[in-house]
Amino acid sequence: MDKIDPVFTTSATAKGGRNGHTQSADGLVSVDLSVPKAMGGPGKAGATTPEDLFAAGYAACFGGAIDFVAKQQKKDATGASVTCSVSIGPREGGGFGLAVRLRVEDRRLPQRDLEALVQQAHEQICPYSHATRNNVDVALEVVGG
Repeated sequence: MDKIDPVFTTSATAKGGRNGHTQSADGLVSVDLSVPKAMGGPGKAGATTPEDLFAAGYAACFGGAIDFVAKQQKKDATGASVTCSVSIGPREGGGFGLAVRLRVEDRRLPQRDLEALVQQAHEQICPYSHATRNNVDVALEVVGG
């Protein structure tokens, strides 16, 4: 496991598990949680899931990683949109696991160029990609111009 030299740390506290409430230490994130109906829960209106929060974080972080790589290569990927889909389900060995699909679209960049940026961001830069590697199935979909 690679060690890091932290430059930023944040925290959030959850109470009540998947049918509770989560709030970040700074109060900027404060959300009710509810188990979706598809998982046998109430699917409470206005509530979110841990998977929604993970998807939002990964999408934003991956977009930043693409932008970082693009700037290193003197390319403009500021128009790239990243959609992160997170699925949860039972694992073969018991318990639950996640699967992720990252869809990156920027029709201003040639397909080959965007694919190269996405691959480098995924393999070398994005901390979410590092954290999920060899533990979560992450599929990449790239739509360039």
